[in-house]
Order: sequence, then structure tokens, then C-alpha cells
Amino acid sequence: MAAHQDSAAAGGRPPRRPRVLLAASGSVAAIKFEVLCRSVAEWADVQAVATASALEFIDVASFPGGVPLYTDDQEWSSWKRVGDKVLHIELRRWADVLVIAPLSANTLAKVAGGLCDNLLTCVVRAWDYSKPVYVAPAMNTFMWDNPFTARHLAVLRDLGMSVVPPVNGAMAEPSEICKTLMLFFGPQHL
Repeated sequence: MAAHQDSAAAGGRPPRRPRVLLAASGSVAAIKFEVLCRSVAEWADVQAVATASALEFIDVASFPGGVPLYTDDQEWSSWKRVGDKVLHIELRRWADVLVIAPLSANTLAKVAGGLCDNLLTCVVRAWDYSKPVYVAPAMNTFMWDNPFTARHLAVLRDLGMSVVPPVNGAMAEPSEICKTLMLFFGPQHL
């Protein structure tokens, strides 16, 4: 865990806040994304990514101030020429941890197959897997019980990603996801 923050011993400064990159893919559970962002931002620096389909469920107007929300538009429009910064690389460098909540069946399949056709999947494809990734799946029961889902989750686990399991067919509550992150960082960082 020491790799993701400045040492408190270095100059006697307190450790920096954890840097959490929160991402939402297209699921009705994305209506809870704003709550997750607010909860995590209480104790960590947060940046957020939303797929185009996730934006159908996120009220951007009431998104928490101080939490930048990036979409595909910024990924493709911010790069003009060789040497310019690439957003998915900058987000990957900045973050100590990546959390995808909700993780839709579609994005699960993309990630398991290595596809990178939007900002979120580009971040995942470029991710440094020495840093943790947590995913909170959200899909209907028929999709969850499909054999592809088990195969795709196995691929994610092989990559070292941790699954925050759904509850009664729904994405884990934001409070549970937040608690999982707090346990990872430990009380000394919060």
C-alpha cells in the first residue's frame, strides 16, 4: 500500500489522500453512481469516467462538484497532435485504484475480450495491474446466470481484479463498495 501514497516520514507531512478513479458503464444501476462518487470523495480524491450508455442514467447536472466526470468526448477531443497527453493514460497514471460500478454485461464482455472502444475500456486496457481494480457487476438475473458471465468474470479475476458481488441480482450498494475501498486503504490513510 505504501506505493500509492507519499510516505508520512518524508518531511513529516501527512500522507496524501488516496486517488480513486470511479467508472460507470451502461446499467440502470448507474443511477447510484453519483452517491458512490459523493461517498468516496469524502475521504479520497476522485475522478470519474462514464460511458455514453451510463450517461443515460446519470444526472450530470447534480453530479458532485469537485469530481471531474470524463466521457468519450474528452478522450477523443483532447488529443490534437503527437506529444499531446492522452486522457486514458493520464487517468491511469493518476489513480491508485480503479472501480467500475456498475459493470454492465456489455462492458464485462469488452474488458474480458480486451476490447478498448471507449474511454473506460481504454483505461482498463492501459491499466497497471500492480494497482487494484474493483468491479461491481450489475445486470439482470438472466444475464448474470449466463455461462458467458462466469467465463468473463474468471478472466477478470485472472487479471487480478476483485469482484464486489451483486446482491439479489442488483449491484452492491454504494456504501458496500465504499467500505471495500476503505478496507483496502486502511484507517491510516483515511
